[in-house]
Amino acid sequence: MNTPEKLIIFDTTLRDGEQSPGATMGQADKLRIAKQLERMGVDVIEAGFAASSPGDFAAIQAIAQVVKNSTVCSLARANLRDIEKAGLAIQAAPRKRIHTFIATSPLHMEKKLNLQPGQVIEAAVSAIREAKKYTDDIEFSCEDASRSEPEFLYRIIEAAIREGANTINIPDTVGYAVPSVFGEFIKNLREHVYNSDQAIWSVHCHNDLGLAVANSLSGVHFGGARQIECSINGLGERAGNCALEEVVMAVKTRKDFFNLGCYIDTRQLVPVSKLVSSITGFPIQPNKAIVGANAFSHASGIHQDGVLKARDTYEIMTAEEVGWNTNKLVLGKLSGRSAFRQRVRELGIPTKSEEEINEAFARFKELADKKTDIFDEDIQSLFDEQYTEQQNIKFVSLKQASETGKRPYAEIVYLENGVERHGQAEGNGPVDATFNAIESCAKSGAELLLYSVNALTLGTQAQGEVTVRLSFGGRMVNGNGADPDILAASAKAYLDALNKLNVVREKKNPQFGNDAAAV
Repeated sequence: MNTPEKLIIFDTTLRDGEQSPGATMGQADKLRIAKQLERMGVDVIEAGFAASSPGDFAAIQAIAQVVKNSTVCSLARANLRDIEKAGLAIQAAPRKRIHTFIATSPLHMEKKLNLQPGQVIEAAVSAIREAKKYTDDIEFSCEDASRSEPEFLYRIIEAAIREGANTINIPDTVGYAVPSVFGEFIKNLREHVYNSDQAIWSVHCHNDLGLAVANSLSGVHFGGARQIECSINGLGERAGNCALEEVVMAVKTRKDFFNLGCYIDTRQLVPVSKLVSSITGFPIQPNKAIVGANAFSHASGIHQDGVLKARDTYEIMTAEEVGWNTNKLVLGKLSGRSAFRQRVRELGIPTKSEEEINEAFARFKELADKKTDIFDEDIQSLFDEQYTEQQNIKFVSLKQASETGKRPYAEIVYLENGVERHGQAEGNGPVDATFNAIESCAKSGAELLLYSVNALTLGTQAQGEVTVRLSFGGRMVNGNGADPDILAASAKAYLDALNKLNVVREKKNPQFGNDAAAV
C-alpha cells in the first residue's frame, strides 16, 4: 500500500485568530499557546504579523527562540518594510517562513490598493525577492482569491513560483466559496499554472457561510492542495476560520477517503482548545464538534443503549482520541506536591521553574479547602493568572451584601503597584455593585462590552470562570477570573481586564489601510 501524502497543518490562531475582536493576546499568552501547538505537532505556527506593532514583533521573536520542531512564520504585506520586520522577527527559529500576500481580486485591487494588475504582480515579485534574503521557505497568498479572475491568478502565481515562493496559498478571504466550486477552482489553477508542481498548494478558508471546513477539505481532496490553514476553535475575524480540530479529525477519521498523512497528536486537541478559550475569553459552545462538552454525550435512550452495547454504533471516534480522557478527578486536599507536579506535566502546562509550581501548589491547597474535588480544568486555571503580562493590579478581598428588596452593596480591596486600594459602591445587582466599587477607585472610564460566566466543571462546587471585555480609547481587552465564589471571580476578571488596558499596545490590524489586507 502506498504511503499517503502528508497534509501540512498551518496554524494561524496567533495571527488570524487574534484578529477576532477582543481576542488580542499578550506575549506570554502567545508563548504559552505556541508551546502547546508545537507539543501537539503542528507543522507551521503563524506567530503573528511582525510589522503590525513592536509588541507583535517581540512576541514572534520570543516564539522563534523557543520553538524548535515547528516552523515559525510571520505574515508580511508585499512591501519591503514588512518583509524586513518579518525576517528579523523569525531570525532565531531553526525552521522559519515568511508569508507574504497581496490582494488579487478586481474589487480589492481597484478599491483598496488602487493599483493596476501589473503593479500588483511587480509588488508580489519584489516582496518574494526580498524575503529570500531571510529564508528559503516563502509562502505567497493571493488575498480574496475566490473572487479573483483565474487568468490573472495564473500570471501572478507563475511569477511568484519563478521568483522563489515554494508554498502558494489560495484564500477564501470573505467566506464566499462553496465546496464543489472551490475544489474545482484549486484544481483548475494547478492545471493552468505551468510551474505548479514546483510549489505546495495551500487553502485558507473563512467561515462567513459556515463552510470553512468543507471548503478546505474540498480544496485538499478535489483540488490537490496539501496544506490547510486553520485555527484552534475556528478562532478568527468575523465568523472565524477553518477549525483545526475539525479538519484534523475529518482527515484522520475518514482516512479511507482522504488517504493523507496527518501527524497531529489528537489527544492534545481538547487541552489546547480549552487553553485558547481561557486566554481569549471565547467560550466553546457545548455542541461544538470534537471539543464541545456535548460532543460525546448521548441523551437519546436508543443511542445510549447502542453505545453501551458497542461504542462505534454511534461514535465514529472516541472521546479519548481527542483528549477528553483528561477530564477526570485526580486530586483533593490531601494530595501532595509530587502528585500535583505530575498532573501538571500530564496536562502539558509549561512551567519555567520549581518556584512557579510551588506557587501554583499553594493556590491549589487554598482551592482544595473551598471545594472537595479538583478537576483538570481547576488545575489549568491555577496557572492562568501567572501568564498575565503585567500584574500591577491584584485582587485582595471582596465583601458583598445582597438582600431582596434592598439595593446590593460591595466593598473591594485590591493592590495597585503595591498600594492598597479600597472601593465601595451600590449597584443594580451584586455584579454591578462589585464593578462599581472597583471603578470608584480605578476611574478607568472603560466601557463594559461583555460579561460571561461559565462553570469550569460540573456540580455546585464548580469554579466559576468569568470573562469581562472592556473597551477604552478604541482598544478592547478580555479579562479572566476563576473562583468558587462567582462574585470574586467577577472582580478578578474585571481587574485582569484593567491590567491589560494599562499595557500600552498600539497595534495596526493588517486588514486596514490602503496597502493592507487580511488573508
